[in-house]
Amino acid sequence: MGRLQCERRTMNGVPAWRKSSKCANSTCVEVARVEDGYLIRDSKQPDLPALSFSAIQWQDFRAGMLAGEFDR
Repeated sequence: MGRLQCERRTMNGVPAWRKSSKCANSTCVEVARVEDGYLIRDSKQPDLPALSFSAIQWQDFRAGMLAGEFDR
């Protein structure tokens, strides 16, 4: 269950981005935990604005992932 969790870390106010250990080709989604929630961005375009989610939205998404709601 810990794979989708992200520790709250910043370096000089800049989010500490993390990507899955299963990311092999640099076309990944990156996640950063910030004070009031989570940021998600495309690793291919890190200069574009990140999507922002509250902690509750992230918990709901994580629960859905673990339950297989997004499996094809």
